[in-house]
Amino acid sequence: MNIWKLVWQLVRFRPGWYVADVVLWTGIFGLPLLTGYVVKVLFDAVSGEAQVGVGPWGLVAVLVVTLLLRIGVLLGGFYVDFTMMFSVGALVRRNVMHNLLQKPGAQALPQSAGDALLRLRDDVNEIAGFTSWTADLVYKPLLSLAALIILFFIHPTLTLVVCLPLLGLMAAAAMATQRLEKYRVESRETSGRVAGFAAESFDAVGAIKSAGAEERVAAHFQELNEQRRQAAVKDRLFADLLGSIFENAVGFGTGLILLVAAGAMQDGSFSVGDLALFIFYLDWLGQMTHFLGRLIARVKQAEVSARRAVDLQGAAAEKLAEHADIYMDGRLPEVPFSAKNPDDQLELLETKGLTFHYPTSGRGVEDVSLHLPKGSFTVITGRVGAGKTTLLRAVLGLVVPTGDVCWNGKKVSELPPPRAAYTAQVPQLFQETLEENLLLGIPAEHADLAQTLRTAVLERDVDMMEHGLQTPVGARGVKLSGGQLQRAATARMLVRDAELYVFDDVSSALDAATEQLLWERVFERPDTTCLVVSHRPAALKRADHIVLLKDGRVEAEGKLEDLLEKSEEMQKLWAEKSLG
Repeated sequence: MNIWKLVWQLVRFRPGWYVADVVLWTGIFGLPLLTGYVVKVLFDAVSGEAQVGVGPWGLVAVLVVTLLLRIGVLLGGFYVDFTMMFSVGALVRRNVMHNLLQKPGAQALPQSAGDALLRLRDDVNEIAGFTSWTADLVYKPLLSLAALIILFFIHPTLTLVVCLPLLGLMAAAAMATQRLEKYRVESRETSGRVAGFAAESFDAVGAIKSAGAEERVAAHFQELNEQRRQAAVKDRLFADLLGSIFENAVGFGTGLILLVAAGAMQDGSFSVGDLALFIFYLDWLGQMTHFLGRLIARVKQAEVSARRAVDLQGAAAEKLAEHADIYMDGRLPEVPFSAKNPDDQLELLETKGLTFHYPTSGRGVEDVSLHLPKGSFTVITGRVGAGKTTLLRAVLGLVVPTGDVCWNGKKVSELPPPRAAYTAQVPQLFQETLEENLLLGIPAEHADLAQTLRTAVLERDVDMMEHGLQTPVGARGVKLSGGQLQRAATARMLVRDAELYVFDDVSSALDAATEQLLWERVFERPDTTCLVVSHRPAALKRADHIVLLKDGRVEAEGKLEDLLEKSEEMQKLWAEKSLG
């Protein structure tokens, strides 16, 4: 991961702000040079070693004006610096999320959700902060060179005496880069494990309590936190140790100045003002040396963060800094609405030789062909682990299978709305109102919510809610019952007015009467085409065509009556009451 190439791409995203950042901070960092020289002249004037035209009070006035000017420039510098940093951070986060969403929908994150959030927050902040921080590399070396030239002309020997220890410290810091990188990686990884385990624990509170595992979970969480604490202490301590060494080098340099300058002052070649200037500039140069030492640490830390962000997005490193629109002033773009066009109208959906296996388990589906004409009701059934959900995901393009999926005879790689809408086996709702969960970006004027609620058999539930459609459903829809959650997910699918509706065991939490009513209302809609995973009699009896899967392959297919007569696997399933 070339961090400098990444920074260059990010700088080009907001070049005007970056240039303004350099200019303003050049003034902020450079004004002390003028202040130091005024102090020298002031001391020389007070000690009688030099004559100046303005007098001591005039010099004091110059100091005050310089200070006020620096305050004004400092305020502008902070505004520009933070704007630049937040803009870069927004771009990187936008790109990470964009690239994540380009993956097949069922592809899991390479990390836990908690660790992914940590990367989006801390690692992106590190990248944005480092990009803004590189502005210092433009002006600080030039200003430092100017300061050294001034000191050299005043007293060359003393300038060398002061600089040599600082150069030695910089060389020592360069040798510490590998350890800095190691500690930063450990700190980030242990923090990610803590965040991931915390998120998983919150999702599994019921399972933890039912297993009586509260103490063991708490003990493991404490162990992970201890690992994070140790790694964070090492990371922070080592970085701060380097910083402390550089800061203390100023005091060491001041002592050297006093020792060497004593003889020079006795022979008259070194004035009180020169001494004040050397001490003033030494502190200033110490900041520069500390900056260079900190730069070594920050480069490694930024490289670690960039690698982690690239791993999260699962795309080429160049995609991390790809220029795109961001919205920092609160004015957001209109959400585009995808209206149907003639190519979206379904006449026939076919799959040919559809095959997909999960790389970790090897399970999946093998050589499955489907034929779904417009207005048909096709049910996929089979035992647990037969590959039913995987087949739906392969058809929709949520995983990447081999074989062909053809929409009206044309091969496609995915079926987004308005062609298809999907309700997963475990519906996911957001911590927003019910209406926002149903629309999920669709403009309200393009949605018939009243009719959709009726079709999903949810209208009475909404009427009984205190705030109706404006009722918050809680995280993951926790304020809804299992049946309400499934019907809400069904309504969210139906409101999209798709050509193909894909249900993954959506009626498992419904009673028989509600399920029967749901299917009746779904088929009140004209030319409704459904692909359904189900083991429930209401769906199987209504099906135009049933596909029975066993170990990822098509065991048998046809009408329910034919399968019960000819298929031994269907007979066993029916007899075991796994289907009824």
